[in-house]
Amino acid sequence: MRKLIISMNLSLDGYLSGPRGELHWHFESWDEEMGTRLLEQLDEADTILLGRNTYEAMSGYWPVRPCASDFPRQDLAIADRMNNYRKIVFTRSKTIPAWNNSTFTEAEPGEEILHLKKKTGKNIILYGSGRLASAIIQSGLVDEYLLWVHPVLLGNGRLLFNNISERVHLKLFRSVPFKSGVAAFSFEVLR
Repeated sequence: MRKLIISMNLSLDGYLSGPRGELHWHFESWDEEMGTRLLEQLDEADTILLGRNTYEAMSGYWPVRPCASDFPRQDLAIADRMNNYRKIVFTRSKTIPAWNNSTFTEAEPGEEILHLKKKTGKNIILYGSGRLASAIIQSGLVDEYLLWVHPVLLGNGRLLFNNISERVHLKLFRSVPFKSGVAAFSFEVLR
């Protein structure tokens, strides 16, 4: 069965965004070394799950940004995968921008993910999408977490693990420190 991986940027105090959805703090420390790790993760996947807000932000960036003269050359491979992989967007909105290989669904995340996991293919990754991540975490369908922990304390904002109703045991199987001060921790969910 395919694995579902939540890949999330977090502050050291566990926030995925600031109180008004601010994300600048994690863009500030992004570097080429982290891009290499992201590309490794993408090479093991073929499907991306997104909520509407994250989808709108990414669909406004990945299709057009690689054409800019100042776009980092090493990020072209990431852009290629982001633009060409299958994207499942959980939304009730009917007016969202089109992005290559995107499918919109109003289905319950747990139902849709069970269906996707049974299909043949590579890993399924969720990026950002805090509300969707919370719903998926509650469903118990997450197989792995890749947490990009940034050396910043926000003190307030949206927590990733704010709705855990029962204990979840994890096993750290990979940790990668980056020169930027960010560390990526990969945890397997133990069942």
